[in-house]
Amino acid sequence: MKKKMMALSMAGVFAAPVVAIAQGTNLTLFGSLQAEYATVNRDGQSSQALIGDDTGRSKMGAHVTENLGSGFKVKARVEYGFNTGAGNLGGARERWVALAGDKWGEVKFGRVQSPFKDFAGGMTIDPFAYTTLQAAGSGGTMTASANGLGAGAMGFVNSAIRYDSPKVDGFSFAGLLMPGDSNRLDPANFIAPSGGFPGSQTNSGGEDGEWDFQVAGKYDTSVQGHYFGIFGGYSRDNVSTRQRISQGLTNNEHVWRGGASWSWQNFKLNGQYENINNAVGAATCTNQAALGDPATGSLDSRGQCNSAMNIGGDGNLWFAGGQYDWGNTSLIAQGGMSHAHATALSGKRETSQFTVGVIHNLSSRSSLFGGYQRVMVGSGASDFFRDMNIWSAGMRHNF
Repeated sequence: MKKKMMALSMAGVFAAPVVAIAQGTNLTLFGSLQAEYATVNRDGQSSQALIGDDTGRSKMGAHVTENLGSGFKVKARVEYGFNTGAGNLGGARERWVALAGDKWGEVKFGRVQSPFKDFAGGMTIDPFAYTTLQAAGSGGTMTASANGLGAGAMGFVNSAIRYDSPKVDGFSFAGLLMPGDSNRLDPANFIAPSGGFPGSQTNSGGEDGEWDFQVAGKYDTSVQGHYFGIFGGYSRDNVSTRQRISQGLTNNEHVWRGGASWSWQNFKLNGQYENINNAVGAATCTNQAALGDPATGSLDSRGQCNSAMNIGGDGNLWFAGGQYDWGNTSLIAQGGMSHAHATALSGKRETSQFTVGVIHNLSSRSSLFGGYQRVMVGSGASDFFRDMNIWSAGMRHNF
């Protein structure tokens, strides 16, 4: 009898969350696991290969939705990323709470993705995003600003407000605001205070609390079986006090993006162009984009970031790709080019790349992928940037 009473008591304890879910709150556990065998061969160096997930696809997290009635919902999300080939526990990705309405859209507060990453272009038009064959880093799409406003795999913005509109007659848009000094909330971006650097102690945000921001919009429609989509956006990264003093920067960064997509039956084409002025954050490169050391989070000699601009300089990037779906298999060919204009301290750099590969869907959740990428660096680049040949084969499962 005592054992039965104890069992009933334990059942009551664990039944409480289930009742809460039944009353309008839903908890979803999600994740993705990826591992690829990737060989990187830079001219003049020995071939380097490993098995893992350097670009940060693997993740796990929880998503909560509470139905408030009358079309309103409260949402919350916590997500962590990790490398399947390394022993580190992983790093923080998204962390936010949101209020959503069926008619007016959704507003998030916390650590969110940038619209340039997941809303308009960027990673959304690259089938090989989050693999060694991705365009971000190799040349063709901007990687990430110092404050995370870019389009790279780790395009997460601290201390931000983001709004996503509903789609109305094919139109939708997203906007993001980030107050100055937001990166001080992330220990990984900590810079020791110094008496010579009054005000901001990080590279994010502008002087006197200026807000960095990003806006993007898109329109899509279907006409007689043809899908057409266009998108564009603008991003501004304000120069911080530290950047003005230590790096001699005087102008804010401005990035303009535009692109389009078309598909018909089994064919798909995508294209994007970006123009960067006064590179502040776009001159940097994330560890994931450069295939850096997954254990230390530092860049190493295995990869390089050909999408980065010279700091304080101008430049542009373009990317184009085609895809043909044959049953559960997608055949892909794409390429891109980056132009980093010269500055007083750095010479110009031109880089181009092309990628061919295949993605085979084993199911709606599992897939195999592989391919080849060739990166070609112009003669004006420093010795660190070299031509590369990359081969990759991998597997992914989403849950």
